[in-house]
Amino acid sequence: MDTVRRGIERVESRTHLGPDEKVDDKYMLFGPERPELTDPFLVLGEDWFSSPGYDWHPHRGLETVTLVLDGVLEHGDSLGNGGALAAGDVQWMTAGQGIIHRELAFRDERAHTLQLWVNLPGDSKLTGTRYQDLLAARRPVIERDGARIDLIAGEADGVAGPAINQWPVSGAIITLEPRRRFEHRLPGRDRAFLYVLQGRVTIAGRTVEAGQIAWSDPAPAVPISSITLETTDGETQSVVMVYSGEPIREPVAIGGPFVMNTQAEIAQAFRDFHGGKFGDLPRQARLQYR
Repeated sequence: MDTVRRGIERVESRTHLGPDEKVDDKYMLFGPERPELTDPFLVLGEDWFSSPGYDWHPHRGLETVTLVLDGVLEHGDSLGNGGALAAGDVQWMTAGQGIIHRELAFRDERAHTLQLWVNLPGDSKLTGTRYQDLLAARRPVIERDGARIDLIAGEADGVAGPAINQWPVSGAIITLEPRRRFEHRLPGRDRAFLYVLQGRVTIAGRTVEAGQIAWSDPAPAVPISSITLETTDGETQSVVMVYSGEPIREPVAIGGPFVMNTQAEIAQAFRDFHGGKFGDLPRQARLQYR
């Protein structure tokens, strides 16, 4: 099947927010100020933390996708899930009707993470909660000439990623050797972003450096589209995180950790949380270690 090549609408640099009471350092790749430009994605933040990290807090109406870049992330939630994720591992959590969870640095040492907020449509915001560990060692990897596609969600070359999505989203980490050209296929209906984790990549003719994010709007007239990634001379690999999803095109209301369609629904989420409808605040002990 012939594909249509995508373009890039804009390239943006991350914003340095610095340390706060929870983290040692923080960058914001994009926020929810103009959700119509990033739909169905709402937030992408990059954090470095040791102590205290993000202790127990609630979510409703969205999915959070957390990639561990370095260190070890300790997690737990009100469903009883708990464990530790190492570099390369991904946590995919469907908050749905309501969940309480925490994200800490194992042993209070260090964790470096990227967290993406994926919106949910109104008829799915109160869906059941779900937690998935998508370990790097168990995810499918597609090897091409000078390219490695680590598949998290969606499909590539007839291979399906392990993530179970409440809203259809594709996600992959692409590693490119120097002097390579690679065509990454995406559903035409999807909006896509490409965040360069390492190196420098020319994406659809635009140069994108590490710490920058490129956006590509939907091409809804075609079922399949592709976007061109190229690397130049050098001795190091380039790494790009790519996510795409069909825009939901519904009103967005955000109140702290809750994402709904109206402010009245946000107010109800706070009432439900404080009224105990998310369950009791977990009392799980920290993970044991020697």
